Amino acid sequence: IYMEVRSLNLPLSIGIILFILFAAAYFGIKVLKIPDVVIYILFGAGIALCGYIEDTKIIEVAGEIGLILMFFLLGMKFSLKEIAAKGKKVWKPGVLDLVLGVGVTFCICLLAGQDLFTSFLIGTLVYATSSSITVKLLEHKNRLEHKESGYILSILIFEDLAAPILISILISLNSDGFTFTEFAMIFLKAGLLLGAALLTGKWLFGKAHDLIDKFTHQDYFVIFVLGIALLFGGLALYLELSEVIGAFLAGLMLSDTEFKVKVKEVVMPVRNLLLPFFFLNFGLSLEFTADIPALGLLAIIIIWSVLHKLIVGLAGGKLYGLNAEQSLQAGLSLTARGEFSVIVAGIAAGGLKVFSGIYILSAALIGMVLFTLSPHVSKLILKKKKQAA
Repeated sequence: IYMEVRSLNLPLSIGIILFILFAAAYFGIKVLKIPDVVIYILFGAGIALCGYIEDTKIIEVAGEIGLILMFFLLGMKFSLKEIAAKGKKVWKPGVLDLVLGVGVTFCICLLAGQDLFTSFLIGTLVYATSSSITVKLLEHKNRLEHKESGYILSILIFEDLAAPILISILISLNSDGFTFTEFAMIFLKAGLLLGAALLTGKWLFGKAHDLIDKFTHQDYFVIFVLGIALLFGGLALYLELSEVIGAFLAGLMLSDTEFKVKVKEVVMPVRNLLLPFFFLNFGLSLEFTADIPALGLLAIIIIWSVLHKLIVGLAGGKLYGLNAEQSLQAGLSLTARGEFSVIVAGIAAGGLKVFSGIYILSAALIGMVLFTLSPHVSKLILKKKKQAA
């Protein structure tokens, strides 16, 4: 990394960046009450605007490893049995969320004159709620035990399962062409990768259990685990899929093992160290221009993205078994976009990346406000509705 003012050595450059990231995150979270994801993007955008960093390769590589580890740990949250059990209850609201988020947004963009790839990218950008922002807010507001929180978390799980597939489709769509055969091949390759993960898990962590147990408490255990996550991420890239689907399947492979807790223990600090670089790199990649591209469409998409989640809350919540107040709270609480949208935006370029960056920052901040106000707003709206009746 080189600075324009003066050439710095590598440890000093990284040390300065880490310290500034810490200071920015601390100030943003404690004082401004803004999630760290937003802080890192804003910090990167500020650096890009000033033009201080010329070479961002190290930041890019660190961020990609952090992204792989994020999806690796995400896969470890679920077992196949748990996915099947939750799927029976949430699949209808989940499909509704997918159709509204990707499908309707795609149609809006086509009607606005955008091409197929741009329309699908914006649809995928709008689709998923930010898991990190939403879960952190649920914890901060002591709402994890509320009934609507179970629905919110189930929707987040559905979106997390759909996300890697959508990213792989988006990457293929961005290539020279995209046919039905290529679409089918994505699922075939993903199935092969899933089969490889399950077989590896059964053989490696079944047959070699005693051997692995001997070094789970050794310092080099983290090297073994990181090797698995990066190996499957790399295999997915080799199969022309997204690295996140490979990392997710690697995590799923370890979700039923006896080493699950130890794996999380050694991987979490590495992820926490490297993941901020992913969001920082996204901010650095934003190309600022005098005019915001497709400003009218941007305003429509921001409004629609809020309405989209309100419908998922109100209609999907009833399908899930929530009452009117709980459903409305759920819808208002699902509006924040974040890390998944950043991943999608990373595929964009030029004006589309600027469009995506402004959307993400706007949706994240609007979502935080709506989440905070959701209990009061839902009670107020339903109270007025009863009085009117």
